[in-house]
Amino acid sequence: MRASFLRYLCGLLLKILSVSSCGNWVPWAPKPFYTWSLLRKVPPLQMIRCAVFFALVIAVSAFAETSKPDIHKSLVRITTTSQDPDYRVPWNPGNITVGIGAGFVIDGNRILTNAHVVSNGRLIVIEKENDPKEYIGKVEFIGSDCDLAVVKVQDSSFYKGTSPVHFGGLPAVQSIVDVFGYPIGGTRLSVTHGIVSRVDFQNYTYSGVDQHLAVQIDAAINPGNSGGPVLQDGKVVGVAFQGYTGDVAQNTGYMIPTPVIQRFLKDISTGRYDRYVDLSIQYFKLLNAAERQALGLPDDNNGVVVSSVEKDGSCAGKLQEGDVMLSIDNHPIASDGNVRLDGDNLDLAEVVERKFKGDKVKIGILRNRQPLTVEVDLEPNNSYLLQANLHEANPRFVLFGGLVFQPLSRNFMEAYQPDELRVRYYYDFYITDELYEEHPEVVVLSNILADPVNAYLSEFRFQIVDEINGQKIKHLSDVAHAFATSADQYVIKFLGSSRPAVLEKRAVEAAEQRIKRNYNVSIEQNLGNERL
Repeated sequence: MRASFLRYLCGLLLKILSVSSCGNWVPWAPKPFYTWSLLRKVPPLQMIRCAVFFALVIAVSAFAETSKPDIHKSLVRITTTSQDPDYRVPWNPGNITVGIGAGFVIDGNRILTNAHVVSNGRLIVIEKENDPKEYIGKVEFIGSDCDLAVVKVQDSSFYKGTSPVHFGGLPAVQSIVDVFGYPIGGTRLSVTHGIVSRVDFQNYTYSGVDQHLAVQIDAAINPGNSGGPVLQDGKVVGVAFQGYTGDVAQNTGYMIPTPVIQRFLKDISTGRYDRYVDLSIQYFKLLNAAERQALGLPDDNNGVVVSSVEKDGSCAGKLQEGDVMLSIDNHPIASDGNVRLDGDNLDLAEVVERKFKGDKVKIGILRNRQPLTVEVDLEPNNSYLLQANLHEANPRFVLFGGLVFQPLSRNFMEAYQPDELRVRYYYDFYITDELYEEHPEVVVLSNILADPVNAYLSEFRFQIVDEINGQKIKHLSDVAHAFATSADQYVIKFLGSSRPAVLEKRAVEAAEQRIKRNYNVSIEQNLGNERL
């Protein structure tokens, strides 16, 4: 774009400075190039002037081409040896796998890639284009909710000859992009071309619960493309990260656009990653004319109605069910929930997506037909984490008397796939039914290592723990504390069950080493960190 502009500018200068006596324009050439027959009629001074500016055009064009970044100096191949947690046997280190992805150098001698490319990495090997040497990388920051990570190479010689990329903006629909990476089918660099199909909010599969802005393209994105740059006009406009398999949809891939990338990089500039903030509300569209009239709204296609406000979310005490949201940070909210932002119609959540922990947002509302403006302090929503994929941490558990206790999570549900209806209810309706108020963590008896000490207790598997020896269980740490408290017996009560499970202290102590030996148990608990 810069080269085109400079060429145009030089051509315009030539046109202005040239005289009419220079003759007719050659039809196929940019003005002011002349036919040889007329060139002899040009006064010497004017001919010198034209020659000078012709040379200027060539110089500007050459400068623009040479200043265009070479992506080969930025692109890297990433091979990660990872160890995935084992939620069914939480004291085990887990299976070892090897995966390949891509990344690219950004300012500050850093490498940007997908979080899932380096997740749970035990060894991260970085390779540059046209360099046979392998370098060791280390994850500096990782954002599971936006599937982005920053990797550093400690060997400073790695960055010799590299060039950080330049970022562009949101690509227009129907514009062409190039996808770089190392997908299956070969070991060398692969480049594919595609067209931008749409710009919309999409679910980020790495977290499983977060939705952010994403760009759909028809270029093939396969395993190995992840983390690779998507270029347009020599600038990075996205990071390739996910796509549909062929049996679901053909030629449908997605890239993380620059607004998400820039937000991640700004968030980690403080030295830590605070995650995305959220309004923590639900709303419905106002497209029905009669409904708008009943709410006292004009027929102007503006406004959405708040249907629920989560009690532990940012908007608690600020918004109410039934409020009509008319604007957010002075952006009018259309009746379909979109706002006009950067020349595009985007979900109103995108205004909040670009903010950070502790930032404020102003929301114009209509409450009881009276206009109001409320200011909301934005925070991440911790309750959502129960339904999000957990990464970069070993499973949390407590083992006592052969009974294994674990907090309910998405990883837990995928590992065990329990049929117990109460467990499924607590997982599926944890947010909507505000179950987090009584159970910030839902602790489940996930497994029983069969032993005489826990005979006849198999019916309690997949039951939710309510209390132990009269102590209410709200966190996994409460379980550890209850069992650490001296008592002759430990009475464990479960939700919805009148019969408790009872363990005798002496029997548990006698069975401890036997159980650990029989089941190769290395540690008896990992409390880790509770949800932040």
